[in-house]
Order: sequence, then structure tokens, then C-alpha cells
Amino acid sequence: MKAVVYKGKEKVAVEEVPNPKLEAPDDAVVRITTAAICGSDLHMYEERSSAEPGIVFGHENLGIVEEVGPAVRSIQKGDRVVLPFNVACGFCFNCQRGYTNACLTANPQGTTAGYGYAGMGPYRGGQAEYLRVPFADFNCLKLPGNEEDELEDDFVLLADIFPTAWHAAELAHVQAGDTVAVFGAGPVGLLSAYSSLLRGASEVYVVDRAPERLRKAESVGAVPIDFTKGDPSEQIEEHRRRNTRQMSALRPSEHKMPGVMCGIDAVGYQAHSDENPDREDATQIVRQLAKVVNPTGHVGLIGVYFADDPGADNEAAKKGRYIFPLGEFWDKGITIGMGQAPVKKYNTYLRDMIINGKAKPSFIVSHRLPLSKAPEAYSHFVWRGVGAGRDFTKVVLKPAMDKAA
Repeated sequence: MKAVVYKGKEKVAVEEVPNPKLEAPDDAVVRITTAAICGSDLHMYEERSSAEPGIVFGHENLGIVEEVGPAVRSIQKGDRVVLPFNVACGFCFNCQRGYTNACLTANPQGTTAGYGYAGMGPYRGGQAEYLRVPFADFNCLKLPGNEEDELEDDFVLLADIFPTAWHAAELAHVQAGDTVAVFGAGPVGLLSAYSSLLRGASEVYVVDRAPERLRKAESVGAVPIDFTKGDPSEQIEEHRRRNTRQMSALRPSEHKMPGVMCGIDAVGYQAHSDENPDREDATQIVRQLAKVVNPTGHVGLIGVYFADDPGADNEAAKKGRYIFPLGEFWDKGITIGMGQAPVKKYNTYLRDMIINGKAKPSFIVSHRLPLSKAPEAYSHFVWRGVGAGRDFTKVVLKPAMDKAA
């Protein structure tokens, strides 16, 4: 079959690899109809992880079940399914408690497993024509409809970024009426803002420098903040001060809370400096959150912070060690949540929101391309919304498009 294979720094190729096969009685093999490229894939693509050449990329996968093992009971050939990026057994101590992002069974080398990702077990990715799915009864989420219908691009986002974005809002404790600042207008940042609005937030600000991405944020009701035009925390506070109705509703002492109650870091360790956007500053977003989140507020760090970053500019950062403004967080009593999303915790409910017209996450999809165009897509997507990638927000790959051409 054809698959997207990592070849080294900023290089992937679509190559022939062996077809997957059933390896255990509870496996399934899925024919991929749509696979998305994730911002997390870029960490590997840019040689900012422990990924070795030869890995098949792709952890956002949707398709049709082609074959099931003899122990599979609830999924059958012909079912349309989307697959959480977390590979999980469903029966270990962590899975039973809902922490499928920390399955103790699926990855022999660690406490988290996933498709096509460095350090997350022996599972090939789904930017390919077919994919082996372990623990199929547990990991396959059944979907209605037919491949390439009007919900295809919404459903594929249930594999990762829609549940991840919802989890970001959970980590930040976003509730009805809350004020929220989301740093990063990539796919997860945009859907974190969208999730916050779905949860009833009264104000949502999205910080980035990519014009097209900021326009998408504005299109769903968020306030775009361009960090190249000044300190984003100060811009947010100034925008709030201009809301005269809101300000007139405050008692005098409540003006001590000029920021927001919830903050989300949807960027991670490859954040760019406000002062020099062409230079990385790994803790830029964390410092901004410490500044803009009000006392007693909440922060969700959904952006990736690897413990192993060979591309970092100093030895401490290469080991995931950063200077953290702990004093500011402690002084304000801000709570912090972080880590991968347990996709299974949310995907059924988010699926039903899509089915019933309450959510349309595919507004972020900018490009629908055949699998063969993956190298070109990566070369643009890596620009993260500026330069040669200015109109690349979210790319989905369609293997069948190559056969139709």
C-alpha cells in the first residue's frame, strides 16, 4: 500500500509499504478514507522529537472496516469508524478510570500509545491506504453515513483535534459566562476557541500572527489578537476596558481583575517570540498566560512540551527543562492542567453534536488533497499560517483521490 514515510528533517515521501494485517484476535484493518495532518506531526517533521526515519505518519484517521479478528464483537466489516489517536486497551487501571491517554497495556515502552508517533508504541500511522487497529471494539467509534459525505471532514476531526480542543477547555475550566484567552490559532487553538464558545464563554480572544487563521477565529465569534501589533496581554486588557457595559457592571475593587479567567496554551514549546517572531521562545506563552489570567483563574497547557527536543537551542530545553514563572502562578492562585487528551472521554458526545448540527468543526479545513500530495502539504503546513503556508490551516488527505485522478 501507499503511505507517508518520514525520511529525515523536513522530508516525507509517499512510498510502498507492506499492507497491515490482523496480528491479534481483537484487531481490525481499516481502509482509510480520510487522514489529517496534525500540528504535532510537524514536531517530528522538523526533527524536534525522537522520531527515526522510516516511521509512517498519521494519527488522525477515519475509514471503513475491511477485516476484523475473531474476538471483535461490536464492529464489523463495512462499518464506518473514526479512531482516537490514543491507542488504548480499555481494561487497564488507567483506561478504566477514563485516562485512555495513559494506557498501561498498549505501549510496551511507556504509558501512552498512538498511531505513527515517536515514543508511542509500535503502531504505524494512518496517512496511508490501510491501518491496523488494535483493541478494535474499544478504539473504533462507529459513525453514520457513507464515505465522503458532507460530514466526512467533521468526523475525521474526532480522531484528535476536536476532542483535544474540548479537553483544553476542560483543563482551563471554561464554563458559561467565562472569559478566555487562547494562544495559538492553529487547528487546536481555533477549535479550543470554538469549544469554549460552545460551552458558553462570554468572551474568547485568540492570539496569533497569521492573518488567515485570525480571520477564521473571528468567523466563529472570537476576538482576533495579532501579537505582532503589541503585547497580546495588554491588547486583551485594553479590549476588555473598551467594553463599557461590562466595565460599568463591575464594583470598583473588581477592576483588579483586568484579564481573563481562563487561558489556553495551544502552541507549546515551539512558540515564537513576541519581540522577534522569527525566533523561538519556548516559554513565551506561559509567561503571557501568567500575566493575562486573573487571580483564581485556570490555565490549560494543551500545546506539546516534549521531554526530548533535539532541536532546542540549549541543553536544558533539549531535556524539556524550562524556566517557569511559578511565583506568578502561585501568587495568583492559578490552577494548571496539562497533557494529552483522553479522546474516548469526549468523542462520542462530540460525534453526536456533529450529527445533530450543534457543531461543525470542519470550518478549519483549508485543503483536501490526495495522499500523493502529502510532501507538498507538509512543506506548506510547516509555515504555520504565514509565508508559503499562509492559507494552510488544516489539511486532510484522501487516498481515493489518487485512484480517481
